[in-house]
Amino acid sequence: MKDMVDKELRERIIAMIHREVVPAIGCTEPMCVALCTAKATERLGCRPENIEALLSANILKNAMGVGIPGTGMLGLPIAIALGAIIGKSDYQLEVLKDLTPETLEEGKQFISENRISIKQKEGISEKLYVEITCSAGDKKASAIIAGGHTRFIDSEACLSISTAKTNAADSADVPLNLRLVYDFATSAPLDEISFILEARTYNMNAARDALKGNYGHNLGKSIERPLSKGIFGDSIYCHIISRTASACDARMGGAMIPVMSNSGSGNQGICATNPVCVYAKENENTEEELIRALMLSHLTAIYIKQSLGKLSALCGCVVASIGSSCGITYLMGGDYNRICASVKNMVANLTGMICDGAKPSCSLKITSGVSTALLSALLAMEGKCVSSSEGIVDDDVDKSIHNLTSIGADAMCMTDDMILNIMTSKDNN
Repeated sequence: MKDMVDKELRERIIAMIHREVVPAIGCTEPMCVALCTAKATERLGCRPENIEALLSANILKNAMGVGIPGTGMLGLPIAIALGAIIGKSDYQLEVLKDLTPETLEEGKQFISENRISIKQKEGISEKLYVEITCSAGDKKASAIIAGGHTRFIDSEACLSISTAKTNAADSADVPLNLRLVYDFATSAPLDEISFILEARTYNMNAARDALKGNYGHNLGKSIERPLSKGIFGDSIYCHIISRTASACDARMGGAMIPVMSNSGSGNQGICATNPVCVYAKENENTEEELIRALMLSHLTAIYIKQSLGKLSALCGCVVASIGSSCGITYLMGGDYNRICASVKNMVANLTGMICDGAKPSCSLKITSGVSTALLSALLAMEGKCVSSSEGIVDDDVDKSIHNLTSIGADAMCMTDDMILNIMTSKDNN
């Protein structure tokens, strides 16, 4: 196929994908906090005696109930302690990969000595904000991440930080639309985009490794058991759900298994990757078709996040499932119009699925998203598409997407506040 996107624009899109599709160990919100702690510790020049963490509500929400890899523990305190003890900022979202049993015990001791203070940052509108101050004696050092899980900003800039500034695409990013996403994914020279197969390597390995243990709610393993096969059959659908859910089980359950993330979320990376890979294998698609489908899936998710923001009240599986529906539709032989139909079908179905933090039960939501992705692709291939007279769907596919993201980014802000209030008011917190 003739290149539909000129070389300079392709290079910019590829650079953006390399920034947004990166390896991560564990849930990206606590890893983001650990990364910020590691940077503040490096600036301090010694192990901190005390650490203060000021966090946005969405960071608190996503980090409260999730397993921290290799620790058998939940939540922020151990992530912060280990960020100070073993964290290296050069590792980015793999910041805790040097964990050992000995340093884990040091982290537990640090927590028991009440050296960590965690509070919500007041007076900011930014949804992704982490401010860490480390102190030892009369020395202090700080670090701030805002607007992106690895995006450090100067302390002076934090006074004027705004959602519009940090949630908008960086100046190096390319403003996307679905036509550009499709043209790039389906026509770019294969040698320029084959790197996306790394996502398959990471995320399918995570699915396989997850089956060796018992993580989270074991949803992926449960789907493989005889009772489930009696219900769902030994089908492509069953295999897609199992491979996607099992990788999420492991990640949310604290397994020391790296995944390839998308737009700062490992679950989004899994959801944009594994359904496409399993379908391509079972449908006997070529490797080129898989590469282009994966690129279509991941870049669609990146596109949607440009207007939704890194964190919101809308569950990220909605975004990534739209991507995987596009990728699967392509693997089914769908053209651009069929892919537009799959997007509209997705927008009509999953709108409003809330994010109530990262946790083991995220695998249930991912399963719902992937099930809808398959259904939407099938309907699109049958020529069925939700019309503009129904709900928030518009004739223009990009307008449909922006209708969805405006609800998630703006209209659901009060929902976000209520979710956090419920989570922090429960007796077990």
